[in-house]
Amino acid sequence: MRAVFVDANPTLGDLAERLRQPSDPAVTVNHQPDVKPAELPGVIGDAEVIWVDHTALPTDIARQCKALKHVVFLGTGARSYMNIEELAGLGIQVHLIKGYGDTAVAECAFALMWASSKGFAFMDRGMRAGNWLRMDGKQLTGKTVGLVGYGGIAAEMARLCLGAGMKVLAWNRSKKDAPAGVDFVDIDTLLSKSDVVSVHLLLNDETRGFLSKDRIAKLKKGAILVNTARGAVVDEAAMVAALKSGQIGHAGLDVFDIEPMPAGHVLTTLDNVTLSAHSAFRTPEASDNLINAAHAHTRRIAKEGK
Repeated sequence: MRAVFVDANPTLGDLAERLRQPSDPAVTVNHQPDVKPAELPGVIGDAEVIWVDHTALPTDIARQCKALKHVVFLGTGARSYMNIEELAGLGIQVHLIKGYGDTAVAECAFALMWASSKGFAFMDRGMRAGNWLRMDGKQLTGKTVGLVGYGGIAAEMARLCLGAGMKVLAWNRSKKDAPAGVDFVDIDTLLSKSDVVSVHLLLNDETRGFLSKDRIAKLKKGAILVNTARGAVVDEAAMVAALKSGQIGHAGLDVFDIEPMPAGHVLTTLDNVTLSAHSAFRTPEASDNLINAAHAHTRRIAKEGK
């Protein structure tokens, strides 16, 4: 069985080689992360298994890869890069990796929440420009955070927020048992009662644009919005309008509709926005978890011989 890591950045490429166990199937690492979809057939060749980090795999391109049977997607957001159902129709199975960065992403959401509440990014920009800009922050102890979606990352976020003395509300599309300290409520209650709303939904057809113009209008005025999930879960135009009007007091964003964010994007012009470059999951611990899981998937596929 032949496997190829098609778009390895230096960190993940080195980890793929270092963390491979002697008995694991060999994985050819393409140390060129910027691969265009049209180049994939040449990179994949006769491989049956590919690892994909961030490269789109259109169905018509996959159709040209005659030996391909398995895609190990390095994360959970494969639908942003490929049509899983269409690939299944070609006999190609997509494998996701869940939970590898739950703590890392939750810590990023937590950090963005605090940075947003204190205005650090605004003051930092001003001071670098030679201005002594001070602003009133928001105290979060005793405030309410609402978690939209409740999986592993949100559970970690809840743990951190409870430890900081916050009240935690949560909403999930399917019924979940409420852990100690977390109150599950309907989405309208969560939006209207939360001082901070943190988004933790996977992106699919049902969640695209979930935080719509109408739902954003139900936010407590001046609330902080944190998104470390996927940009398309939030109606970006409605969010920008709400930031300008003050309906949203501040947004801490790690994900965007278009990535990388284009130069001059409207979000870069707003003082009440704190930005990070889709880096929530980027910690050494999470990367180790991710690559170990990818090798485990490949090991299992080789053992099953399918």
